[in-house]
Amino acid sequence: MVVALIGGALISQQLLWTPITAINMTDIITNQFKMTNASFAGTDSRGEPFKIHAAVGRQEFGNPDVIYFDNPTGTITRISDGKKSTEHITADSGEYNRVTQILTMRGNIKIDSSDGSHARASKSGEYNQNAQTMTLRGDVAVDTNDGNKIRTQELVIKL
Repeated sequence: MVVALIGGALISQQLLWTPITAINMTDIITNQFKMTNASFAGTDSRGEPFKIHAAVGRQEFGNPDVIYFDNPTGTITRISDGKKSTEHITADSGEYNRVTQILTMRGNIKIDSSDGSHARASKSGEYNQNAQTMTLRGDVAVDTNDGNKIRTQELVIKL
């Protein structure tokens, strides 16, 4: 924006000032761009949709490819063996790296699938779009829709 103002001033010989009262200077001072009620949506490598929502999202000016989330929720839709399923994911915090296409959630991860399966992890959950894997860490508990129960410290699921 500053470049546009300076460039415009050089071309037109005028500099127009715009009030910046709408900008939260606290967020700029802490080197972050803050978004309230943030949402990010896209498709994975197979063209299947995902969506991430958070009460607060942040991007650091020095690292714009990573979006940080407070209390994120996510939805991943996928088709496996001709069946469509949707996973709803929640956590205490998270981050999405747009370059690596990895969504990492931390603290109290909960995954509820439309097929009736449920998964919980205390430490972290990582969804790698390119590898099509979900890795859960820390007191992992999975209850499948057919009654099976899995308990472990780390679980990697090929989606």
